[in-house]
Amino acid sequence: MSIKSRVPVSQFGELLGYAPGNVAVYSSDYDTADETIYPNRSAYRSYLDGIYMGYKWQCVEFARRWMYLNHGYIFDDVAMAYDIFELRSVRDINNQTRLPLQAFRNGAKHHPVVGSLLIWEEGGEFEETGHVAVVVEVHQDKIRLAEQNVAHQLWPQDQQWCRELKAKVTKEGDYWIECSYSDATILGWMTQTEHSEFSEPTPEISTDLFAIKAQYATDYGQATKSWLNIANDDEAAYVEMMHGHKLTSVNADQHHYFTISKTAQQTIEHASNELHGLFMHATDYVLQHPELLKKFNLPDAVLNKIRQSWDNRLNQLITSRFDFALTPAGLKVYEYNCDSASCYMESGKVQGKWAKHFGVKTGIDAGHDLFKDLVRAWRKSEVNGLVHILQDDEPEEHYHALFMKEAIEAAGFECKVIIGLTDLHWDAAGNIVDADGEKLSYVWKTWSWETALDQIRLECEADQSQSDDFEPHWQSGKTPRLVDVLLRKNVMVFEPLWTLIPSNKAILPVLWSLFPNHPFLLNTAFDLNDELLQTGYVVKPIVGRCGANIQLVDEQQHVIEKTTGHFASQEQIYQQLFALPKVADYFVQICSFTAAGKYAGAGVRVDKSMIINGHSDCMALRISDDSYYSS
Repeated sequence: MSIKSRVPVSQFGELLGYAPGNVAVYSSDYDTADETIYPNRSAYRSYLDGIYMGYKWQCVEFARRWMYLNHGYIFDDVAMAYDIFELRSVRDINNQTRLPLQAFRNGAKHHPVVGSLLIWEEGGEFEETGHVAVVVEVHQDKIRLAEQNVAHQLWPQDQQWCRELKAKVTKEGDYWIECSYSDATILGWMTQTEHSEFSEPTPEISTDLFAIKAQYATDYGQATKSWLNIANDDEAAYVEMMHGHKLTSVNADQHHYFTISKTAQQTIEHASNELHGLFMHATDYVLQHPELLKKFNLPDAVLNKIRQSWDNRLNQLITSRFDFALTPAGLKVYEYNCDSASCYMESGKVQGKWAKHFGVKTGIDAGHDLFKDLVRAWRKSEVNGLVHILQDDEPEEHYHALFMKEAIEAAGFECKVIIGLTDLHWDAAGNIVDADGEKLSYVWKTWSWETALDQIRLECEADQSQSDDFEPHWQSGKTPRLVDVLLRKNVMVFEPLWTLIPSNKAILPVLWSLFPNHPFLLNTAFDLNDELLQTGYVVKPIVGRCGANIQLVDEQQHVIEKTTGHFASQEQIYQQLFALPKVADYFVQICSFTAAGKYAGAGVRVDKSMIINGHSDCMALRISDDSYYSS
């Protein structure tokens, strides 16, 4: 009989006991959480001395808090507890330096010590997440742990541990720990130490593995033949927009494509998952700090609605896109497009069909899982009925909408595409209905939220009474505006309103302040500083589309490239210059797509300009074995 079945469970947040160092351990029984104490998602975030520890009261939160209180350092944010086993350093909070963190696999000759972190693999009792516990006692025949989010019972009085696992030391000195759950696996333990003997190797990764290579498919006349199935609505719309069966608009490039190594792809996947978590943390931080929120230039009338969206719909993101620069110097993120991102069909369908038609056998399609992951994301959503897709009357938006319609229908939902708003009207009950009289309850849009905000700004300027809390106006029989549809209380919109925060480039200086020198981030500030002057910098409007109104300035303060557009009046941020790699004739940007907040595939956009813009082409991206990149 397990401890869980013998001892009463304590209510969520109740103190269970104290680990060494007088570190409190709390119940994580979410079923008993008091909504008056934890009214929203933000209430579940744990901070200590203004430093984010994790979600109350999960295993990662306790491990990070224990480290901080006892040693003054923390490990980086991770998507899942098992990801801790891949970390190789911790951050000393006092001086922002890095200290080595060694990983020892279960059975290692380097035994765990008090303060080591014991890590479980994903699966079984710890399905999807894995688990982490703090080692508080080490013996030849057993090991004792302190942890959260396993059992939720009070600890015996004066006892500083909650669980004991059997251990065994072999004649050779190998230390083995037995897991008490037959369906779970212990990966090993993490110890902050300089001594790396017997630790998991951290091989030096060749910079060659982060090079993007240009490739050419042998020309057998494939470009003269049709290869997309125009019987499918999305493919027909794509062919019409592209004026033919092609992935890139440049006729001379129809046989060209790019490859990256498997190691590079794995790094992009890891970065996408980790960065999603960092952007979500920064979003919560901004919403809790009004002085930062002001920098996002959002109408006061929607701020409460954004907070409500964040509290109620944090986990309802369907998809998003990271823009990366991948070079032998590393992988850096430029920005996160959480709202109305593009290039899904090109990466999730067209590049795969292109490779088959052109006979490309090198590597695998970088977007081969994207469609099925989108389907899975829709199935996990809270949709329970007809989904309306709203799009502007633009060719690119149309095939994009039809591609998403296919994913929604594959998830088991009925779906309609609405072009423009003229087929919508208010009914007598104040609902928005389509031309068939069907009520809009679930909406996915290609329009950006900023388009709706512009309508709010104009209305608030004309009527100051709207400035505190905007509400749609309805009049039976009339056509609603975009803002009326998207902010209607009985309409659930994807992507949620809160995506305005991580999609706004004002989030980038916040991220850098919260996670300074993070390996995937670029130094970014609201004001130009000496560090940026020394490295060169990029000037970006906090809200913009398609690479508009961007300037690239080198370390000699020469403007090396700039674009114009409609966003010159927006506030700006300054980001460290980290140029895209030039591969053959093009500057190449990696686009990483997520589904439900997790990596789902990748593609590339290319241009002769250093700034990717609305006219930049997509080309096929393939993932090759590392051996292909050996010098």
